Amino acid sequence: MPTYSALTTLKGKDQAEALGAALEEVMPEPIGVGVFEIEDGSGLWEVGSYFTESPDDVALAILAAAFDAKPFVISEVPETDWVAKVRRELTPVEAGRFFVYGSHDADKVPEGTEALLIEAAMAFGTGHHGTTHGCLQALDNLANAGFVAKSVADVGCGTAVLAMGAAKIWPGTFWASDIDEVAVDVALANVAANGLEGRVKCVEAAGLNHPDLTTAAPFDLIFANILKGPLIDLAPALTAALSVGGYLILSGILNEQADEVIAVYSGCGNSLAERIEIGEWTTTVLHRIT
Repeated sequence: MPTYSALTTLKGKDQAEALGAALEEVMPEPIGVGVFEIEDGSGLWEVGSYFTESPDDVALAILAAAFDAKPFVISEVPETDWVAKVRRELTPVEAGRFFVYGSHDADKVPEGTEALLIEAAMAFGTGHHGTTHGCLQALDNLANAGFVAKSVADVGCGTAVLAMGAAKIWPGTFWASDIDEVAVDVALANVAANGLEGRVKCVEAAGLNHPDLTTAAPFDLIFANILKGPLIDLAPALTAALSVGGYLILSGILNEQADEVIAVYSGCGNSLAERIEIGEWTTTVLHRIT
């Protein structure tokens, strides 16, 4: 069965979300609608939808005009087994002591590494992206410096690779949260595959907005590998949930956005401890001092 995509861009979060809501009502009905900020400093948002029938180009043109968006680009999406493709093409990743691999590379795990089995799935965080890689490197650097966290939260956890990395090297109970139900299911499967059930607990939550996370706070270490906008919005809440003397490892930040994020978190009582650039992405390590 063919699948079709329809994509457009426009300025402003409110306009984009309103267009996304309007897309839900078109016929034929889309099977999914997404609204995303384009993190390039342009202020543009992308609105996209997917259809199992060829979409009504006239209806989409009217919607685009009504919301002052660019005309929708409609494409037929080729049928691809993306999980199988990723499994074939992704190679293991080494970040400090951590070795992230898929089951098809189980014979390549070196001795003396902290191995993390992450299968290709519908959630972010296989270790190949510069943001996840940077977070694992930052975790390794903290541990090498003698820091030990007894309580950890991985916010926007995706595959939960970061929470599991922490659980591999420190005792204690660790938390992984994501706003997306699919990501939480993937995280739970990965936790089980790595033998960390009971050590890493996964919950569906926006940020730290969950009663179990509230009870578990304050944390010695918080990961947040998301995007610049949500990171800035969450700065007061993440800092409040962090122990004095604890660390924040933040990523999902383009290199040119890092100074702005650092400034916001510095204003909340954190100081910059380390900055790691991998490709176009920056990972920051911030130390809560007040």
